[in-house]
Amino acid sequence: MPYDDSVPPTRRARPLLPAAVLAALCLTTVAGCGGSPATTDGAGADASPSATPTAPASPSPSPAEPLPRGPLTGRTVVIDPGHNPRNREHTEEINEKVDIGTGRKECDTTGTSTDAGYPEARFTLDVSHRLRELLQAQGARVLLTHDEDRPFGPCIDERARIGNEAKADAVVSVHADGSAVGNRGFHVILPAAVKGGGADTSKIVKSSADLGARIAGHFVRTTGSAPSNYIGGGTGLDTRNDLGGLNLSTVPKVFVECGNMRDPKDAALLTSASWRQKAAQGMADGIADHLKG
Repeated sequence: MPYDDSVPPTRRARPLLPAAVLAALCLTTVAGCGGSPATTDGAGADASPSATPTAPASPSPSPAEPLPRGPLTGRTVVIDPGHNPRNREHTEEINEKVDIGTGRKECDTTGTSTDAGYPEARFTLDVSHRLRELLQAQGARVLLTHDEDRPFGPCIDERARIGNEAKADAVVSVHADGSAVGNRGFHVILPAAVKGGGADTSKIVKSSADLGARIAGHFVRTTGSAPSNYIGGGTGLDTRNDLGGLNLSTVPKVFVECGNMRDPKDAALLTSASWRQKAAQGMADGIADHLKG
């Protein structure tokens, strides 16, 4: 669930999907990959909604522990774990509005959760740790906007600023949606062409669309999850002009909504550690594909 989207948007840009974006999605999608993985009942320790996931990744290497060289050596990726598990303890602070260039929105939100109480903020941190490890193994320099190392936030404007100041080659904001039962699948949110106040996405719309399409294609293939059946017209891609994290970005950036936490079948996937590893792998492959050109 996008952290600067606490209520359904009042303004949504119609999806602007260039032929190149759709082609990239089609090229990486394989026949028969739209079905859900076999494990959908949430059974077993791997899929317990009440369990707090354990991140497999170690902290970012210190200067004394240089990254391995690989195909992404010299590239910087910023991972933005949606929300913060401690936001719910700081509702007054996260409700303060900040400037998103074209208007003002709440600093952040608490995010959603499964019906069994598994929070989106825990999901996003777990997947972000897994994604960091996969990208570092390919030589990328990886930064997280937060690692539950602050009382709340960061606010949506600061999240964008972290990617900008890092001069990131790609920024991916990890989320899970909170929609109605029966609404299933993932989607990738792309920045619309926005210009106003401190927002100007004109230089990143095309590159972000490529990043999003490549992630969508690899996500389908790796996780077995179908593109959203309720957003994006079956493409897995959605273009929006109301998210501060995208509007304020000056580097290629997308949001990935990995599934719908309020649908029991999607929730069974999102609470599975093995599926979260596949989700991280799909995103890592898409990012690498984009950065390699």
